[in-house]
Amino acid sequence: MKQVYLDNAATTQLRPEVVSRMVEVLSTVHGNPSSTHSYGRSAKSLIETARKNIAKQLNVTAAEIIFTSGGTEADNLAIHSCVRDLGIQRIITTGIEHHAVVYIVDYCKEKYGTEVVHVNLKECGTPDYFHLEKLLKESDKKTLVSLMHINNEIGNRLDIDRVGKLCRENNALFHSDCVQSIGHYEMDLTATPVDFTAVSAHKFHGPKGVGFAFIRKGTGLKPLILGGSQERGIRAGTESVHNIVGMDLAMQMAYEHLEKDRAYIKELKEYFKSSLEAKVDGVKFNGKCGDSDNSTYTLLNVCLPCPAEKAAMLLFTMDLKGIACSKGSACQSGSQKGSHVLSQILNDEDLNKPSLRFSFSIYNTKEELDYVVDVLKEYLESIKN
Repeated sequence: MKQVYLDNAATTQLRPEVVSRMVEVLSTVHGNPSSTHSYGRSAKSLIETARKNIAKQLNVTAAEIIFTSGGTEADNLAIHSCVRDLGIQRIITTGIEHHAVVYIVDYCKEKYGTEVVHVNLKECGTPDYFHLEKLLKESDKKTLVSLMHINNEIGNRLDIDRVGKLCRENNALFHSDCVQSIGHYEMDLTATPVDFTAVSAHKFHGPKGVGFAFIRKGTGLKPLILGGSQERGIRAGTESVHNIVGMDLAMQMAYEHLEKDRAYIKELKEYFKSSLEAKVDGVKFNGKCGDSDNSTYTLLNVCLPCPAEKAAMLLFTMDLKGIACSKGSACQSGSQKGSHVLSQILNDEDLNKPSLRFSFSIYNTKEELDYVVDVLKEYLESIKN
């Protein structure tokens, strides 16, 4: 059976060079980075070299990069500490953020009584920047804005510089989940007025279980995990040396090949979109993912013309055919929960249709996409009978 992996927004395949480097570190570097002997110093040196490389790529200082277990921990660290330690009384966000943000915001509301307000969304899911400005100006409470750079389900790109400028003008702190953007877009975090970001290595062909938080110097963020004094005292726990080294190499390679890889993946996305439009009558694209200028080049969220009672079998059918993608429908089937993102932006008619998220990488081919389109077309034709 043919195998096609189109769930790269969930996680990506490790680059072979990254695997080799991680195996080398696992095999030869045995020391605890906090130890003062030569074994520990060797491990510590690898970590600090990785930190400097990542900081240089993002044009920030090494002290502003804190290694974490991934994006979820980085999001939690920033938001929780802002409320608990920095006096944030009010959070402005949206209903379509990643659950790593949604759930910690809800927790802060329940535990600390934090006021939570949502920016209005346009029909396509883009935040209304004028409404954001209004919200920032209408309260004197110390405020944190948390808006993701690229939505992981529908691919919409936030105007992160515009939001950051609004936050600066209104004395608000700005947190942005950049899990779907760093490694795929050039970013200068000194020029972009964002205070906190979250990053995961496994979104750009690095290892799972490692990421980092960018914490702008001078914010005074306190640790979420207590213990040792690792990571400038911001994140206790022995660092995962091989994972950090793997993330460093994956990020270096992502940016070294960015122009070529982006052109290739963008062409795949456009090819897939045009093939679906040509072969599947009534297909739609959710959010702004069909708009190359305002969405990421890495994913397409597709609403298919399928009756609600037939929708439950679609993802199962795709899996049986060897195709990996993600369910993106707001309708519920049995114990499966629908997409909180699509439920915010789709009308009732489209909510009852199946939506699938397809996300692409350098390891995909047009031949694979042809196969996927044919499987979809065959399934949709079969349920008409």
